[in-house]
Amino acid sequence: MRPGPTESTADDDLTYGAVHLNVTDLDRSLVFWRDLIGLTELGRDEPGQGPANETGMVRLGVNDAELVVLHPGAVRPVQRGYSALYHLAIHMPSEAEFARILSRLFAARYPHAPTDHITHWATYLDDPDGINLEIAFETIDRVRSLEIVGGRPQIIDTEGRRHDMTEPLGLEEVFSFREDDDDSKPLPEGCRIGHVHLYVGDIEAAQSFYEGVGFTPHMDATGIGFADMSLGGTFPHRIAVNTWQGVGAPQAPEATAGMRHFELVDPEGTAPVRELTDPSGNSLVVKPAV
Repeated sequence: MRPGPTESTADDDLTYGAVHLNVTDLDRSLVFWRDLIGLTELGRDEPGQGPANETGMVRLGVNDAELVVLHPGAVRPVQRGYSALYHLAIHMPSEAEFARILSRLFAARYPHAPTDHITHWATYLDDPDGINLEIAFETIDRVRSLEIVGGRPQIIDTEGRRHDMTEPLGLEEVFSFREDDDDSKPLPEGCRIGHVHLYVGDIEAAQSFYEGVGFTPHMDATGIGFADMSLGGTFPHRIAVNTWQGVGAPQAPEATAGMRHFELVDPEGTAPVRELTDPSGNSLVVKPAV
């Protein structure tokens, strides 16, 4: 059995809490995040209960973790050309559960893009505001080594074969792990936010900032304007940054749908909550474990 995210993050220096998202239409977003993806509604803060000017939010996740918090009030969908969230990634606890949600997406005929990154299986899809979600299952056991060739990454698998970082996903193999035909089950315990991927305006500044937060440099693929970092554990891709929306790209206008902030949890920490902003304006909150 390959480890799920609760096992693979056990040695990480930090783990992810929830990703907070600004959305334009809460009910429409719930159809996506709750009804299609299968997140469970964990609670609601009615208007006036949260921070000043908060219009009410919905907390979503699985029985043992909060994963996504939806904040209504955005007035426009995701805009391109800005530093922002590229995608958040929910990591599945098993091959069977990855296969289940993939089957649900196919049955719903919802557009998505199954992809093999060798380090992990994935599929990508947009919510109604254009916020990109990756569903992932970690397969780091397939990787022998990584090389940068001409500024571009290549993965050498355990059988010595070379792969690009993005290849078609072998659906026959994935679906061979199905344990039943019930696509209606919600996401199970053990799902976690496994990584986030950000658009930034400056790769080096972002790497320096996130190294200061607690991430460890992993891959610097300058040929494609990309870098990623680990959190000290076995899975190397815990945060990624790219300049694919332009070097120096600013933050989107206020009230644009997208990421409000993401949370990092320090399992050993006792320091108070820290609210941080990276050099490109992306926000995060570092907090101690409860």
